[in-house]
Amino acid sequence: MPMNNENEHDELDAGQEFESILLIDDHEEEVSEDGRKVRRKGIFLLPNLLTTGALFAGFFAVISGMNNDFHNACMAILAAMFLDGLDGRVARLTNTESAFGAEYDSLSDLLAFGIAPALICFSWALSDLGTLGWTAAFFYVACAALRLARFNVQLGTVSKRFFVGLASPAAAGLVVFMVWVCDEYGVEVTFPVAVVAALVTTMAGLLMVLNVHYYSFKDMDFKKRVPFFVILMVILLFVIVSWDPPVVLFVIAILYALSGPVLTFYQYRKNKTKKADVIDEVAN
Repeated sequence: MPMNNENEHDELDAGQEFESILLIDDHEEEVSEDGRKVRRKGIFLLPNLLTTGALFAGFFAVISGMNNDFHNACMAILAAMFLDGLDGRVARLTNTESAFGAEYDSLSDLLAFGIAPALICFSWALSDLGTLGWTAAFFYVACAALRLARFNVQLGTVSKRFFVGLASPAAAGLVVFMVWVCDEYGVEVTFPVAVVAALVTTMAGLLMVLNVHYYSFKDMDFKKRVPFFVILMVILLFVIVSWDPPVVLFVIAILYALSGPVLTFYQYRKNKTKKADVIDEVAN
């Protein structure tokens, strides 16, 4: 028996020595299984591969924007949006959600939907405004970081049906699709155009941190049967976007950005009316 214990100890030392040679410790996190807290090593491959794809798309958008290749930069952000929407849903559908994946996704989002849109817009028009231009770009990046940090700490404490503040991909769409439309239609970057770009960038950043509620579409169940007309509506949406992708996507981004203040104002008026009705009932 002592001999076996000694062999096991030697094997453990050899394993630890091998890990130290690799210089990369395996990721380990605490998860809940059957009501018990257990520690598991490793990460889930599929959702993190999709997140890595979104991260690469954001990096490629930065490089393209710095080279004034705004068409490819905007296409890269669009690809990042698709991959970002896919990784979370794939993780939920395959039961491969993890704390590591959530943090990795946020870091990817900060690059793809925070830093990249600001640099693209700065390279396109904001640089002509000097200090005002880079201030607007930095304000957007800071708001994106604050929005993502707040989202992370609110996980599990707020309704999944609504976002508090404009989601960073939607804010990125508002900025990037504006650049895409102007680049596609050859809009010359003049001082008034640069000022409008700064205002849109600042407003997109502000909407991310305001206490405004947006419908998240996360309560949609893709495993359930749906009426036949739903797939027809999806096909129609693809057809409409194909007519003129930059313009249609920019219009969708504007409408979604406006939906938050409208929804919040409607809820405020509804609650105010209910409160008034209660006061009247008590008074009577």
